[in-house]
Amino acid sequence: MATLQIAANGNSLARPAAAAPVAPAVMSPLRMWAAVVGSTLGAFMAVLNIQIVNASLADIQGAIGAGTDDGGWISTSYLIAEIVVIPLSAWLARVFSVRNYLLVNAILFLIFSVACAFAANLQQMIILRAIQGFSGGVLIPMAFTIIITLLPKAKQPIGLALFALSATFAPAIGPTIGGYLTENWGWEHIFYVNLVPGALMVGLLWVSLDRAPMNLKLLAKGDWPGIVTMAIGLAALQTVLEEGNKEDWFGSDFIVRLSVIAAVSLTLFLIIELKTANPLLNLRLLVRRNFGFGIVANFLLGTALYGSVFVLPIYLTRIQGYNSEQIGMVLAWTGIPQLLLIPLVPQLMKRFDVRLLIVVGFALFAASNFMNVHMTGDYASDQLFWPNIVRAIGQALVFTPLSAIATAGIEQENAGSASALFNMMRNLGGAVGIASLQTFLSKREQFHSNILTNSVSVFEEATRDRIARLTGYFMNHGVSDQALASHKAVVAIALKIRKQANIMAFSDTFFLLGVALVVALLATLLLRKPGQLSGGGAH
Repeated sequence: MATLQIAANGNSLARPAAAAPVAPAVMSPLRMWAAVVGSTLGAFMAVLNIQIVNASLADIQGAIGAGTDDGGWISTSYLIAEIVVIPLSAWLARVFSVRNYLLVNAILFLIFSVACAFAANLQQMIILRAIQGFSGGVLIPMAFTIIITLLPKAKQPIGLALFALSATFAPAIGPTIGGYLTENWGWEHIFYVNLVPGALMVGLLWVSLDRAPMNLKLLAKGDWPGIVTMAIGLAALQTVLEEGNKEDWFGSDFIVRLSVIAAVSLTLFLIIELKTANPLLNLRLLVRRNFGFGIVANFLLGTALYGSVFVLPIYLTRIQGYNSEQIGMVLAWTGIPQLLLIPLVPQLMKRFDVRLLIVVGFALFAASNFMNVHMTGDYASDQLFWPNIVRAIGQALVFTPLSAIATAGIEQENAGSASALFNMMRNLGGAVGIASLQTFLSKREQFHSNILTNSVSVFEEATRDRIARLTGYFMNHGVSDQALASHKAVVAIALKIRKQANIMAFSDTFFLLGVALVVALLATLLLRKPGQLSGGGAH
């Protein structure tokens, strides 16, 4: 397994014999699958902890005395740490060995998950969530790397199907678990829920990964300019995306400064990575046809995946008045079908062209969003049932084939870079998607509100009649002052207009998500069959 340590994390352009991987047959099948299951279970929990906390954010804010604006940092701190550590994981695993790196971060993830439940104030919670995100972020790319380096090619679809449960099923089921635990047990239990699967994860990794010596000398030879510029750039960019809408984007000096820092740092990072002899990430992989277009599709998948999980709960809260548990029950139907379908995807990949499965998956995912473009005030859980089922089927069909075809031609020594880029871009797509949808939703609500308000005039007979009837209603229900009753009537009409404008804005937002998925579908049409790839493969 010492050789797996190098193989799973090599990311230089040329690593000769010392980095050559050992064939998967070196490990027994039982230990090989124990490593895969343990690592994917860790990835599942790391992704789950994004949505499970978001579903209970209001309760956490109230418990630790955080304001609505500042409380967003409970999620933001986790996401910033996660997106920064993902590209670093391949190199750090080579430094400390796969076994040490995975086990230490898995244990830290569990420790700081529990610690979050005891946070006494916002500052403590932000620090604890950042450390939890930094250790949890390691589990995502390492699971992907182990699958594409350790498993034989014929078994990789099964491993990728397991990984798909973390990438697509976890975000869908997170609000369901978070809502149920918060409503019935208290918000602290969303952090305790990691303990049992976490103990299983640590046990599986402990028995399956061989000990290997650390290579601390690599610290001195690391691509430190690349590491520093990447960390600063990604942290600044993630903060801009998370806080931009709240801070009025470029109307805020804070956002402007962070945007400049992100642009300069990431530009320097690209230049450094393309010029250095031993880069942190091999960015030249992006010019390979399948990996490049696969990254584009994966980015847009992240945009729609996290964007839809962001939009739907807001709609159910703002328009339908649902609590977190009710929201979870609605979103459960985007998760439960995936749990049943994803294990079948490897068999479908044997029978059909993987590109066809991806196209069908993206088409269904897009269709599920287009099904929501004619929403009304009565559009609730019953009406969302079939769009959510269609979405679940689409997501289940997309991820495993897309991961397989994008990484089919990746050499073992580039597996670490491929894993980091593939997972980082999906998470970044989610951040861009949520930020864009926040702004789009508010702008479209203002747009529709202005149009509807302009059409409601006191010079119109219908408007005057409506005000008169509502005034009579309020006077018949305890309001004795006619002026106050008339004022309440006008306020009621204004609230009705705002609600309708919101509904129309949500419809527009789902249409935008559908369009993004159509673009992703078009990108997949440019993918080649794995058998048509030239050059050495990963296996």
